[in-house]
Amino acid sequence: MAQLIGHQIQDSSQVQSLVKNLVEEVTKLNHQIDGVRPAHPEHEQNGKSEIDRAGKIRGRPLHYPYVGSGAGRGCYVELEDGSVKLDLINGIGIHLMGHSNPRVMTATVRGSLADIINQGNLQPNREYSRFLEKLVTAAGKRSRIKYGWLATCGTMANENALKLTRQKLSPARMLLSFKNAFAGRSTMMAELTDNPAYKVGLPDYNEMLRIPFYDKKDPQSGEKTLRAMKDHVAKFEGNISAFSFEPMLGEGGYQAAPREFFLPLLEFCREKKIAVWADEVQTFSRTGELFAFETLDIGQYIDICTIAKTAQVGCTLYTEEFNPKPGLIAGTFSGSTPALSAGIEILDILQEGYLGPNGRIQQIHKIFVGMLNELNETTCKGKLQDAGGMGLMVAVTPYDGKKEQVDALLKRFFQNGMIAFNCGKDPIRVRFLIPAIIEDKDIDVAKKIIEKSILEGA
Repeated sequence: MAQLIGHQIQDSSQVQSLVKNLVEEVTKLNHQIDGVRPAHPEHEQNGKSEIDRAGKIRGRPLHYPYVGSGAGRGCYVELEDGSVKLDLINGIGIHLMGHSNPRVMTATVRGSLADIINQGNLQPNREYSRFLEKLVTAAGKRSRIKYGWLATCGTMANENALKLTRQKLSPARMLLSFKNAFAGRSTMMAELTDNPAYKVGLPDYNEMLRIPFYDKKDPQSGEKTLRAMKDHVAKFEGNISAFSFEPMLGEGGYQAAPREFFLPLLEFCREKKIAVWADEVQTFSRTGELFAFETLDIGQYIDICTIAKTAQVGCTLYTEEFNPKPGLIAGTFSGSTPALSAGIEILDILQEGYLGPNGRIQQIHKIFVGMLNELNETTCKGKLQDAGGMGLMVAVTPYDGKKEQVDALLKRFFQNGMIAFNCGKDPIRVRFLIPAIIEDKDIDVAKKIIEKSILEGA
């Protein structure tokens, strides 16, 4: 039987050679980027014009004066003003393998050669099932997860998860969630998100039941949280569809909690037949294992898990019990072919020494947190407190954790050649979403920029 034309394209030695040459040429050009550098006088005005244009057309200035040129290498990214920044926020967690990773580029280019740019849930290509199979198989190793449904982003993955819980436990509609949670930007996910600034003018549906997250300073923290959960259930039993939680708070301050904190909550939910939904849109692939529920060893309790960001597309993963009835979840787009191809490659790369208790992710965490603690104990004494997090998600409280202090520090970081972001409230913290390909020498660069920026604001 003659080989399918699509398979001929995939297997063509000539196509493979052309792709290889293309990626090698781009990689060669990107190797001109060898570290942080300031804006170039010849490009500075053009960079400003691009930044102003972006702000004008969307009706609001860019948060940072950042417009990328399309070039980067590893942790470093070139901007339109000619500057090069050490990127430690990565599009708020998208670029796990850094900028212009040759293997990711190769997968992306090969994906772009397919007959379609965007794949759909109605008409997928092979990448759809290959990618989903990898995710479901990985998730099912240490949980009861059996199926998955692709979407274009974390918000849509979360919307689908909510629908699964409400259909299964109809007519229950309320949700248990931690204080300071973040779940996305749609109308419903803004409601689940515990930040009034993100829903100014939006209606309040009164469907969220908040419980406090883990407080490592309070020995009674776990008991207080469980008591709050039980109080809500006593009042609304039969009308709660799910406990939706981030295994580590993201925008809520990059606060982590031990397994012992979660277990009583999850056991109680199981007893009360409340669905357990782990929102891993940000934690996925960053905590030392592929899933944070693996890192915490709580997979046996998970009914639904949502991911996105580093996967390049969103996905709702679920058990047999939560497999929905036809028509509940669908959607035109399931992700672009280049994104699905890149996601497959990223999952493969992660298996090459990045995961596990002694993997590179945990090594990076130890080195980076150690660097912050060293600064806090020496030249920046007392000005970088409570460094921590999980894996590649690291945060620290600078100065007194006041908003104006942190905002000014982040601007100095950017001016001095590094990109980070904020999180939390009371205190406001600086967060880093560190790329998995960062080298120790790049962490040394970060250390110098952090030290310089902190001392400039002292």
